[in-house]
Order: sequence, then C-alpha cells, then structure tokens
Amino acid sequence: MIDEIAADADERMGKTLDAMQSAFARIRSGRAHPSLLDSITVPYYGSDAPLNQVASVRVEDARTLVVAPWEKSLIPEVEKALLRSDLGLNPSSSQDVVHVPLPALTEESRRDLARQARQEAEAARIAIRNIRRDAIADIRELVREKEVAKDDGRRAEEKMQAITDRRVKKVDQALATKEADLMEV
Repeated sequence: MIDEIAADADERMGKTLDAMQSAFARIRSGRAHPSLLDSITVPYYGSDAPLNQVASVRVEDARTLVVAPWEKSLIPEVEKALLRSDLGLNPSSSQDVVHVPLPALTEESRRDLARQARQEAEAARIAIRNIRRDAIADIRELVREKEVAKDDGRRAEEKMQAITDRRVKKVDQALATKEADLMEV
C-alpha cells in the first residue's frame, strides 16, 4: 500500500516536471524554435484550432520561423493570430507561407523572460510539495488506522521526502539550464 502511494506521487511529480518543461518551451530564448508557437490558436471552420494542426511550422534560420498553412485561405487568419499573441511577433506573408522573424532580445526582455522561467519553476516546486503533503497525509492515515506500523510509516515519509528532494533538484537544474539559455547573447 505504501509503495503504491509513493509510486503514484512520483508519477504525479514527473507529470509536474513535464508541464514545467512544456512551459519552458514556450518561453522564447534567442533562437527560433517551432514550439514557440504551440500556444497559438487559429479560427478554423468555426472553432479555434492549434496552429500546429492547421499548418506546418519550421525553422528557416536562427531568427525566423516559417508557417505554411495547409489551406491558402488560412494565411490571413494565421497572421492575425500571430499578431494577437503576446509574443510580440510581426509576421509577413508571401504567396503561400507566413514568415515570422523573431526580434533580438534586449537585456531587459532577457531578464523578464528569466523571471517568468523562475515563476514557472516555483509553481512546479509548489506542486511537487503539495503532492508530497498529500502522500504523507495518506501514509499517516494508514498509520492512524493501524494498517501499517509506525516505523514503516516513518520510513515511507522519509522515502517521500527523498523523492521530493530528487524532483525539486531536477526542477532547479532545468531552471538553471533555461536561465543560462536565456541570458546567452
């Protein structure tokens, strides 16, 4: 029973790390990457569809993305969606593709992006600690109902803390990597 609680908590913490990595991918660094446009949706036949489902997004060079919609009629909609996004992009269309040049990052914008990355990392740490709290509460409930011995409960709590420490360390490593990437000129 205790092993199931620990395995479930570890799996949930892993999903939290994955969510943080996904959020980091949306934070723009100095280089063009197709995942920058993952959060953009385009009106498509009456409903909003993710950009990567109505067009291909590829890197043309270090600072330019090229969006090629599957249907030419979507080009103006893609441009509008890119302009509406909070990414500060100025797309331009040519025949059947939309070019998205990425402006150079200033020192101030780099610091803002690093601050955003730290906020995402802190949210992940809080989520991991909440998962630990829930797992420890479940373990203590088992001890209270005498389904497991107190010593086994204490060892399980120590194991949960070790799992938590390992996951928080991974968050810190990912944050350090992202900050270094952002501050690289």
